Amino acid sequence: MTTNDVRADLWEGFEDIEPEQITGPAWDEPVPLRARPPLPDFPVDAFPAWLGSMVRGVAEETQTPADLAGCLALAVLATAAGGRVKVCVRGHWREPVNIYTAIALPPGNRKSAVFDLMVKPLLDAEKALIDLSGPVRAEAETLAKLAKAAAEKAAAKAANAEPEHRDTQTAEAVQLAQKADKMRIPAEPQLVADDVTPENVGTLLDEQGGRISCLSAEGELFDIIAGRYTGKPNMGMFLKGHAGDMLRVNRQGRSAQHVDSPAVTIGLAVQPEVLDALSRIDGADGRGLLARFLYSKPLSLVGFRSLTPALLDEQVAATYSKHLAGMTLALADWTDPALIQLTPDADAVLLAFQKVTESRLGPDGSFAPIVKWASKRDGAVARIAGLLHLAAHPEDGWHKPIEASTMAAATELGDYFTAHALDVFTVMSAGPAHKSAVTVLAQLVSSNPAQFTKRELYRSLRPADFPEIGDLDPALALLEEHGWIRQLPPPPRSSKGGRPPSPRYETHPRIARGA
Repeated sequence: MTTNDVRADLWEGFEDIEPEQITGPAWDEPVPLRARPPLPDFPVDAFPAWLGSMVRGVAEETQTPADLAGCLALAVLATAAGGRVKVCVRGHWREPVNIYTAIALPPGNRKSAVFDLMVKPLLDAEKALIDLSGPVRAEAETLAKLAKAAAEKAAAKAANAEPEHRDTQTAEAVQLAQKADKMRIPAEPQLVADDVTPENVGTLLDEQGGRISCLSAEGELFDIIAGRYTGKPNMGMFLKGHAGDMLRVNRQGRSAQHVDSPAVTIGLAVQPEVLDALSRIDGADGRGLLARFLYSKPLSLVGFRSLTPALLDEQVAATYSKHLAGMTLALADWTDPALIQLTPDADAVLLAFQKVTESRLGPDGSFAPIVKWASKRDGAVARIAGLLHLAAHPEDGWHKPIEASTMAAATELGDYFTAHALDVFTVMSAGPAHKSAVTVLAQLVSSNPAQFTKRELYRSLRPADFPEIGDLDPALALLEEHGWIRQLPPPPRSSKGGRPPSPRYETHPRIARGA
């Protein structure tokens, strides 16, 4: 007896029953595909009052999660102080205060509006620096021109000198040429760059005293690192720019660029898909680029926003601009970084935080899935503590030690970023079948059918997600394995032949109830 004969026997007597009326055995509890735990909200209270009020005000007016303005506030502080301040922890352990942040939000979340409000005072400070440096740059340019002219005149004189005077005048011409060559015209001050190549970053670091910041409401920087212009990943500049490792770039036809302690700050707002795709950048994980970012994945407020929100208080915005500009201008001319110490109590708070980190880094620890990121967690908290300290004392923080309360606030932010990093890396590590299954499950829950055919499902999905109907197979297999769906036996084939019917699936009662 063939398989079709068996199916025909099983089907006998059910010819007049609709497929939807046929159900299999009882269902077990399905296994979640991705049980995303509730992620913590951004701890705005960790900020000093003036900064916390700005974050809350911007979040309210723009109706965006406070995480967006909060992460950007840290990046803005790091831009103002990056390359000019280091936190002295213990012994030779020193942490610069530049940071990398990346927040993921879908389109339509007014990311650009938040960036404008949070970054504008920084750009105003940049303009002030340009104006203040104008006379210095003009003087340097004039002196360089005079030195070059004097060297050229001396060279011409030496070339036409009598033999008995030629050696003396040649030596004088060489001395003047060397002096002219050493003269350097200061570049126009720049704090923030956007859409820059790694090569541009190296040039800017060389020109800007070893610091530069990349702040953007888009994710183009990741495309550039992945090799948009070169065809291969180029992340060395950003690895060294975070760690402060010596940077030397030799280029054909140009003088070498040498920066002892580069400080790059990054603050990006990207779409979740961009964040999920970071792991596909060749070498990004292995070389530690992914471990250098502080991630945030808040829930979007789209669909739940107030249409008449309270507007940002003008006094709050003015205070924010004043403190940020004051800090930026005060630290701009520092060549050697200010070294901020910890009070003994602050050191004790950080040490307790370190013990928690270390206890969870083992193979069975909760940080095992993010061991590379978590290995930099303590250093990130020290950097954040430095930024919070400067925000608490925007006029003279570099002359005061970091208090225990500030370090405790930094550890609160450290726990926030840890929870979000765990979620980000969980999604990154998921395979294509897992991501496809999540998409299919979301579609089934939204339409909650008791049964469906593969063809019906394919027609309800976006072609961009599943170009061919066969692309559904891995997702359906995974959903069946997790107990969300099960395939029903096909009806017996008709003796007339024809195309076989599309496979039919029964859904778990949770889906049928739209749960």
